[in-house]
Amino acid sequence: MGGSGSRLSKELLAEYQGSTLTGSLPSARAHRRFCELLPQEHRSVEESLQARVSLEQILSLPELKANPFKERICKVFSTSPSRDSLSFEDFLDLLSVFSDTATPDIKSHYAFRIFDFDDDGTLNREDLSQLVNCLTGESEDTRLSASEMKQLIDNILEESDIDRDGTINLSEFQHVISRSPDFVVFFGVSLQVYICVHTHT
Repeated sequence: MGGSGSRLSKELLAEYQGSTLTGSLPSARAHRRFCELLPQEHRSVEESLQARVSLEQILSLPELKANPFKERICKVFSTSPSRDSLSFEDFLDLLSVFSDTATPDIKSHYAFRIFDFDDDGTLNREDLSQLVNCLTGESEDTRLSASEMKQLIDNILEESDIDRDGTINLSEFQHVISRSPDFVVFFGVSLQVYICVHTHT
């Protein structure tokens, strides 16, 4: 990545590591990864910590390229008003949530936010429909029929909607996952997907 001018000092490393959502992500490695997305002339520590990487660049990462929720992931972690770019701190938070050290509660909280497409704090039928379409694709060969989609969403709500208000809130989402970890597979989150909410053993 270059000389010492592009490396975080020990003090900054400790500060950023302590500020992540899990408090244990290796900041130096994350910073090197972030700088790889920046033009060569903007990779100094000072510039890189002020820079923002565009959504398109983040989506080009191999870890995200095949993820059906990649755009939602970026938008959830972006702190820019237009939610179209990530700062180094945003990037660090993203990586920390997807690391093995993140707790199941943190993972499920962010999985819920990613699935909440309209950002209203609940998973309603439209959110669930979009979630399913992300997983199955929307081509004629893979897209569910209207009746199949309704039946699937009815089943999800029957399993998850404890207060029977027609939506899934965060508490209900986390309750279902804690009660039945295998439900995350049914819900469309496999252990191979980057936004895994399953507890690693």
